[in-house]
Amino acid sequence: MLTAARRHPSAILLFAQLGAVLVYPFLEDSDAGRAIFSALGIGFLALVVVAVRSSPALTPVALLLALPATVLLLIQATGDHESLLGWSSALEAALYFYAAYALVRYMLADHDITTDELFAVGATFTLVAWAFAYVFQVVQAVEPGSFTAAVDPQENRSWMELLFLSFTTLTSTGLSDVVPVKAFARAVVMIEQLAGLGYVALVVSRLVGLMVLGRQRRAG
Repeated sequence: MLTAARRHPSAILLFAQLGAVLVYPFLEDSDAGRAIFSALGIGFLALVVVAVRSSPALTPVALLLALPATVLLLIQATGDHESLLGWSSALEAALYFYAAYALVRYMLADHDITTDELFAVGATFTLVAWAFAYVFQVVQAVEPGSFTAAVDPQENRSWMELLFLSFTTLTSTGLSDVVPVKAFARAVVMIEQLAGLGYVALVVSRLVGLMVLGRQRRAG
């Protein structure tokens, strides 16, 4: 398992994030759950740094973003520190965006598509979804009431609601009942829509083309 983890860090990151999607709903309504949530956040920061190490990107940049974010998450795990949420979310968003950029560089560094690079396709997508969800948290911290939903429309949206909005926006499915209602929040959502289309059009299509080219070379 350790050998597989070293060979496929993108796969570990991808499956960890998908598993977290199923776990997060059970952690939001209790103090213990919020502490576990912070601990999971620290774990994901470590996985992101490992994923960046496997790419051509500079690991020191990832560490520079991950270390202060980890400190803030540790503080939040000890109690209710709502005022720190915006700061930690901003650092996590920056780290996740940087990691997504690093994985894109990793995938496009050569013309050979490895198994880990295929996992990196999914891991990059989830990194961008997580990053925009953290951006939504920052927007909500700066301007409360930026997002509304069918349930408790006047309340700030939970992490799971914002992550749900991010996934539905990035995939262009439009199935979310969580919607931006203020101008800047809508602008950020539009940027995410463009990012989702660009990722499929530029990155995924290129990788598919390289896979087809590789099969043709082997067949020839």
